[in-house]
Amino acid sequence: MDALGYRKTIGIVVPSTNTIVGPECEALRPRGVTNHVGRLTLENKPIQASDAGFLAHVQAMRDGIGPAIDQVMTCGPDHVIMAVAIEAFTGGVAAAAALQDELSKRAGVGVSMGSTAATAALDAFGAKRLAVLTPHQPKGDETVAAYLKEAGFDVVRIVGLRCPSPRAIAEVQPSTLRKVLREIDGDDIDAILQVGTNLANGAVAAEAERWLEKPVLAMNTVTYWDALRRSGIDDRLYGFGRVLEEF
Repeated sequence: MDALGYRKTIGIVVPSTNTIVGPECEALRPRGVTNHVGRLTLENKPIQASDAGFLAHVQAMRDGIGPAIDQVMTCGPDHVIMAVAIEAFTGGVAAAAALQDELSKRAGVGVSMGSTAATAALDAFGAKRLAVLTPHQPKGDETVAAYLKEAGFDVVRIVGLRCPSPRAIAEVQPSTLRKVLREIDGDDIDAILQVGTNLANGAVAAEAERWLEKPVLAMNTVTYWDALRRSGIDDRLYGFGRVLEEF
């Protein structure tokens, strides 16, 4: 039994440019659960707006996921979070399920990732009509919208911030996020979903649920929630959003 992670240990795989997943997940960690981050190398190159350029960015991340899982598994975690959000949505529902199964077999433990975790959270709330916020270029928005539509959701609006580089995503400030969340809200949606693990939206989303009076689901929050529940940790955590409080 791990001296600190005596309930569960969770491995988290992130791009090397990502500075947000670690701190946000650490804030959500119940007592007796520990987080352990492995990194896949990703250069901080400009993210091209063209389809080919964006797909090259996605492929660079995909190439590093398996080795990063191998690395983090050397500490023997009980569960793994694959915190590369766009890869989790690429190819639609069947491709996401296949990727999750492939990574779980490689790790030898359960794997949580953004697409299937978001679907589980949205289903828990009974939300069908969505507004979506991403940090992506247009091709990334198309990828996310296609997955969600295939999963049975109505994507009423999707707004991509078109962040120019991986590290630039982490530089988006709370004031910008609050403004955009207000802009994409409306009576025609049941919930807001934010995609992109390097977007520091966890605290903002939890705050926004109070003034928008509907679920506002941040990617890192829902993925960590999914990891806890799939690991048998049912603690209700307060102050980080309704999904951790209610389900």
